[in-house]
Amino acid sequence: MRHLSGCERVRCAIKGLEVDRTPIYGWVAANLSGPITKDWGSVAAFEDAYEFDMAHLFAGPASFREEELNRLRGRYGTLTPDILCEADIFSSPDRDEDYDSVRAQLAHHKAAGRERFCYIQTPGFFEHFNGLFGIENQLLYLAMYPDELEELYRRQQAWTLRFADHCLDAGVDMIHVSDDWGAQKDMLFSPRTWDSLIYPNVKALADHVHARGGLISLHSDGCIRKVAHRLPDVGFDLVHPWQESAGMGYDFYLENFADRFAILGGICVQTCIGLLPQEQLEREIRRVFDTLKGRRWICCTTHYVQAHCTVEDLRFAYDLIYRLARE
Repeated sequence: MRHLSGCERVRCAIKGLEVDRTPIYGWVAANLSGPITKDWGSVAAFEDAYEFDMAHLFAGPASFREEELNRLRGRYGTLTPDILCEADIFSSPDRDEDYDSVRAQLAHHKAAGRERFCYIQTPGFFEHFNGLFGIENQLLYLAMYPDELEELYRRQQAWTLRFADHCLDAGVDMIHVSDDWGAQKDMLFSPRTWDSLIYPNVKALADHVHARGGLISLHSDGCIRKVAHRLPDVGFDLVHPWQESAGMGYDFYLENFADRFAILGGICVQTCIGLLPQEQLEREIRRVFDTLKGRRWICCTTHYVQAHCTVEDLRFAYDLIYRLARE
């Protein structure tokens, strides 16, 4: 078949269509930007050298009005959902200048010679409020303040719909909802809570994005098997990381969901890259390629590559990934 651009390649993989090679990507910058820059000149040079097919954008307006949150902290000390429901804590998502950074990143990644598939992160409905409450408190508040959290999540949904509109207008290919629901062996909260508080909001967002012609993806760490059967109901086109090390086996995906959505991941930062000797690392990467190549799969790290990973191991892994993607 003809040579595809990175954007075309990723779109085809997500939709289960034929690709000319396995698309590749990696969350490499957060902890290793210094060592990568020292070795390669820049993270962008690393991405170009390995011909990354995707770009993960972090850009756009902050969703919370920090001045209002600080006022509330000064008055009440600890913030709880009932307090936030009585305040105007969300910023305007409609200031055009707040999207200059989105357009600048798109210009880089969509330029000739890169032509990458670009997805932009937006915080999910549970994850977003962990920064305000702390995760332990919010888990408690799910039982104490369900009505108030339902209202706060609804307000966030309204904000996120507008954010998604502006990003899609700018040329973003996919809206990426980051909302960790899983722990290592089970979900952080019950499927009933997920169904009542999370599902209606993320479903409304997915329907809106699809109506605009965009794609939508989920990032959730951990074991989310108890709601995995609902992910197609939401309409997710892609799920990251499908964490094998947390009980989300690839056989579970292949037997139940391979015709419903794609997965982004495969290179585990918890058990593999930066942890295994190179001989074992090679065996592990080859095992994943043997399992997932030709499926609705984009090869990527399961999360940020951690700081203990050396540049030598990172180079070894991506030299191998680059070759296997083209075999």
